Amino acid sequence: MALTLEEGRSAFERDDWRRACALLTSADQDGGLAPDDLERLATAAYLIGRDPDRHEILERAHHGFVQRGDVPAAARCAFWLGMALIARGETARGGGWLGRASRLVEHTDCVEQGFLLVPAALQHLYGGAVDRAQALFTEAAAIAERFDDTDLTALARLGLGVSMIHLGQPADGLALLDEVMVAVESGEVSPVPSGIIYCAVIEACHLSLDVRRAQEWTGALSRWCAAHPDLVPYRGQCLVHRAEILLFHGEWAGAMEEALQACERLSDPPGQPAIGDAHYQRAEVLRLCGDLDEAEAAYREASRWGRSPQPGLARLRVAQGRADAGVAAMRRVLEETSERDVRTRMLAAYVEVALAANEVETARAAADELAQIAAGIDTPLLRAIADHVIGAVLLIEGDIRGGLVSLRAASSAWRELNAPYEAARAAVLIGLACRELGDEDSAELEFDRARSMFNTLGAPIDLARLEELSPTTPGAHGLSAREVEVLRLVAGGRSNRAIADDLSISEHTVARHMQNIFTKLSVSSRTSAAAFAFEHNLV
Repeated sequence: MALTLEEGRSAFERDDWRRACALLTSADQDGGLAPDDLERLATAAYLIGRDPDRHEILERAHHGFVQRGDVPAAARCAFWLGMALIARGETARGGGWLGRASRLVEHTDCVEQGFLLVPAALQHLYGGAVDRAQALFTEAAAIAERFDDTDLTALARLGLGVSMIHLGQPADGLALLDEVMVAVESGEVSPVPSGIIYCAVIEACHLSLDVRRAQEWTGALSRWCAAHPDLVPYRGQCLVHRAEILLFHGEWAGAMEEALQACERLSDPPGQPAIGDAHYQRAEVLRLCGDLDEAEAAYREASRWGRSPQPGLARLRVAQGRADAGVAAMRRVLEETSERDVRTRMLAAYVEVALAANEVETARAAADELAQIAAGIDTPLLRAIADHVIGAVLLIEGDIRGGLVSLRAASSAWRELNAPYEAARAAVLIGLACRELGDEDSAELEFDRARSMFNTLGAPIDLARLEELSPTTPGAHGLSAREVEVLRLVAGGRSNRAIADDLSISEHTVARHMQNIFTKLSVSSRTSAAAFAFEHNLV
């Protein structure tokens, strides 16, 4: 037994949690473990996905420490047991264990007093009392420094960073979170707090609309999970974050694969709250790919697991021709939401569905609020979103030139952020603006750019809408009417300058038409394009 126990401890220190769990369980069955080793066994069981075992073992460890008279250690077990139960939705039992932990250390100066400030601070943070939360996190950080506890230091500073974001100081908050992540990546923080911090930091990045940071830290979480193949918790959340990043960058097939894997991972053990996020990401891909019935089912599944189906479900209603229902849903969500960061993520969708329902005043109010938020928070993604929605509203209101300025700024930002779907949507609106200004050639070029991106992404609903705005010429192999006109002149031997004069457009526009023609016909020269035109009766 002594040898098995020593091997189990060694495996635990090496992060070989599955072997540690097997060896420590064997030692426990042979003669019973001391509370210190029960605490190790409980942690290993949790990290390989044996949640129910963890709860029973932590209770035994807690009682063992109580009998030994080690009050801080008993409180530590009660703290982690309470946090785990609350995460599972068992708030009454979890609160009971946290209350027991607080009573145990009420008259004991120990680091566990600092740990117990964390759930209280979180309750204030998500209850809207951010100043009070910040004060408690600061107190916890001071206790952590006094006892030189790296786990509590990381958790307290995590809370401080998130508090700063909620208080409208995203730059300072995210910088502090970056510092916390350095400690996690260097191995200074133990595995359970590390997993909590990875997921919380990535969520904070998404909340702040800092997609580049989110991508960077999601990559770090992926590497951490890959380095620990036995790890079960956090791996599912990692897949959800990866799906969100891939979706944003237009890799929809990859996003769906990650979302499906996340659903599978988060189903075992059952009851993991993040499974709602996995179903939501699956619904988003299905909606964009035109599988509207399947998307609705996935949004409902996300809702069943406690994840709000908005704003995706409202956008789905627009695709189903039920924009009024989408507006009603988004109006309710925003009426119930006072937290600025959540409102920020909802407002762009509200503008979109309101415009689809022809509620221009509603769209204008939402766009103005979003622009005001963007003015105070300088992130590339938020600026792009604000420019996009303001441009869309200005077009509807008749300020075509003003709308065009905003939309071109948004288009440039979307390309810089590598967001092809949003860039294509901006191109459609720019095309409409150019058409309103009488510049039909530029309009067709923008429509063609959007058509190409939608085709590549596999966005049938967006392609159908675009076809209504700018139908391609039947039998012209995807060429627009203007491109057929240019091709016929090329086949007649006309130069770009002559074509520009004939059609009263610039040589630059002719060159862009020629590039589109080459791409669509899969040819590389004017001669080949002319030959194609004759061969396919386009002249």
